[in-house]
Amino acid sequence: MTETRLRIAYLCDFSPLDPYMYSGGNARMYQALCDHAGEVKILPQSWGMAEPVRRAIRRMPDAVSLRLRWRAHLALSPLAARRIRTELARDRYDVLFCAYSFQSLSRLEAPYPLVRAFSSDATPTIYRTSEIGQAHPPKFPGGRKLDGWIESREREVLRGTDVAFWPSNWLKREADARYGLDPASSLIVPWGAGLAEPPPPPGARPISRDRPVELLLIGRDWFAKGGPVAFDTMTRLRARGIDARLTVIGCVPPDAHRNGHVTVHPQIDKTVPEQLALFETTLAQAHFLVQPSFESYGFAFCEASAHGLPSLCLDVGGVPVRDGVNGHALPPGSEVADFADRIMAYLEAPDSYAALSRSAYREFEQRLSWDAWGRTVAAELRSRVGRLGLARAA
Repeated sequence: MTETRLRIAYLCDFSPLDPYMYSGGNARMYQALCDHAGEVKILPQSWGMAEPVRRAIRRMPDAVSLRLRWRAHLALSPLAARRIRTELARDRYDVLFCAYSFQSLSRLEAPYPLVRAFSSDATPTIYRTSEIGQAHPPKFPGGRKLDGWIESREREVLRGTDVAFWPSNWLKREADARYGLDPASSLIVPWGAGLAEPPPPPGARPISRDRPVELLLIGRDWFAKGGPVAFDTMTRLRARGIDARLTVIGCVPPDAHRNGHVTVHPQIDKTVPEQLALFETTLAQAHFLVQPSFESYGFAFCEASAHGLPSLCLDVGGVPVRDGVNGHALPPGSEVADFADRIMAYLEAPDSYAALSRSAYREFEQRLSWDAWGRTVAAELRSRVGRLGLARAA
């Protein structure tokens, strides 16, 4: 039976054709909808009559633009929404799908009935009030004075959304409680690995006390990703007689966290074949992704699972690591010794490590790939569009 191809209007404050924005998540969601749901039209990022303001903000330094852009968009949403409503009226869509930028939905009234869907790894308020937000103090002058207004607009937008696709249990739990969402319309669908093509099933990774143990960290901010803990874990293992090594992708650790046992790849562009090959080889050769970061999701954990690479992280935010399935999420407050002890336990039990590696790859296939996300989301959207069609006909 041929599945209905939906007509989807895709809305975000940045184009999904940019493979780098939102760590690639915007582009991956768009492509997954194209692959599994139907015809997807990208709506303009213009703010309508307020477009000169948007362009002026984009010319500002990133540190200013990043914080000012979405707040200004929210304040000017009546003007921006009018522009999007006009665009929607030019055609007939089944679904309005908004990624990341809840402010793009603010004050937006569709010109006809359709299914409104939303997906993001956080909202500004949930991020700010979480352990993650507390670990990254705000830098926007006077920002706290806007907190109540922002939260009220978030609640208005999300309660007006027909279905929200959250990538983590943590975010669904927080959103349902804070905004009073209907649990049946607030769904958990994990995001996937940022890979153009899924890698083949991983080969065996021999692991033991008398072999080198390869640790890995991926990210643009050494400290935010928990780099010091990863480095100290390597050092602790070496002090125990283990030939532990650390590879860093995406940033340059400070001198105090570099030595002859640390390999650094400051930047890898996965759109360049040679650099993609280096990335894949590095993940295939590593034994553990050690990343005790404070973040609302973390695509690196999905990519690790795609290579059968177990992750060690903190049980903070929405990191897609299930304990004993694709790694271990240690309790907040865990120290270097706790990470080192986890690794030592697997050095003493190679068969258990091999089973964890296989389980991590299954987790990727079943839950942490964009194909899995696209199939699940497309099925849910078709169901809701079908019910909307019945309601229209009634």
